[in-house]
Amino acid sequence: MALPLLNYTPKSQNVRVAGYEVPGDEQPYIFDTENLPSGGGMEEVIWAAYRQIYSEHQILKSNRQSALESQLKDGRITVRQFIRGLLLSDPFRRRNFEANSNYRFAELCVQRVLGRDVYSEREKIAWSIVIVNEGVQGFVDKLLNSDEYLENFGDTIVPFQRRRNLPQRERGETPFNLKTPRYGAYYRDLQGFPQIVWQNAVRRFRPQEKQPVEGNPERFLGMARNMAPQQNPVPRVSLQTLNYLAAVPRR
Repeated sequence: MALPLLNYTPKSQNVRVAGYEVPGDEQPYIFDTENLPSGGGMEEVIWAAYRQIYSEHQILKSNRQSALESQLKDGRITVRQFIRGLLLSDPFRRRNFEANSNYRFAELCVQRVLGRDVYSEREKIAWSIVIVNEGVQGFVDKLLNSDEYLENFGDTIVPFQRRRNLPQRERGETPFNLKTPRYGAYYRDLQGFPQIVWQNAVRRFRPQEKQPVEGNPERFLGMARNMAPQQNPVPRVSLQTLNYLAAVPRR
């Protein structure tokens, strides 16, 4: 019996309302096969696709899909089909699907394919139900055939992270492909990492303007505390050594 699908809605206005943004360094560069910048522009499109789907820590020579790259260069497949091939490739499945839970895998794919974070836990659960019912291939097809993907990227644009700059923030969010580790929190706990080991004692930080200057008695406080006062020991006399007869005068 198939599990029923859940409905989810955006919880923030930032993902529903098109905002006015001034171009700057935080704005993503759009890689579009219809407007290639130079003769080697297709290589840049392929590199951007690997960087978006595999993320920075999974860009390995062994993960390259030479057949898909050749088909994209010859025009036999579109960028959307190239993205689909990367998502269904064996390296991506082994390094992302088999190494995480369905919830974690659904969150990663939404971030890298749709270019945004999941709206809520309800959306994460809804996509995990799709993975259970239709498998990885059905889940990938639903993402790539969704209205959200077609309206933002279509068949020619490499997916990118949208709306990194949020109102009332000086800097944008860290890109998804730079902050997503290979394992989720649950699997990291099973592996026993990360472990924090302190090699040295924790030292308190003191700003330079608050440090004592020359002549300040505070500079000698530590030295004074380390100096032990010298005390003159009181001699102890045993009662057995006392000569009481010698102390009495003779008459």
